[in-house]
Amino acid sequence: MAFLKTVSEAEATGKVKAVYDDIKATKEIDYVPNFWVALSNSPDHLEATWNKLRTVMKPGKLDLLTKEIIALSVSIANNCRY
Repeated sequence: MAFLKTVSEAEATGKVKAVYDDIKATKEIDYVPNFWVALSNSPDHLEATWNKLRTVMKPGKLDLLTKEIIALSVSIANNCRY
């Protein structure tokens, strides 16, 4: 049994569906990664976290690829298995 209730893509409505659709469109993927599904039990938190990530990852002094490489490097350095 799951530790917490999440909203699958098939069940998603309203704010959760809108965020899921935006994630897939922005990342050009056909599924919602588990990280985002885990946040779906709180639609406001899911939306806020997604909006913050989109803002941070916008091209600026560093391009998107460089920002993603930095994020990956930090995850590796911290032994993140996800």
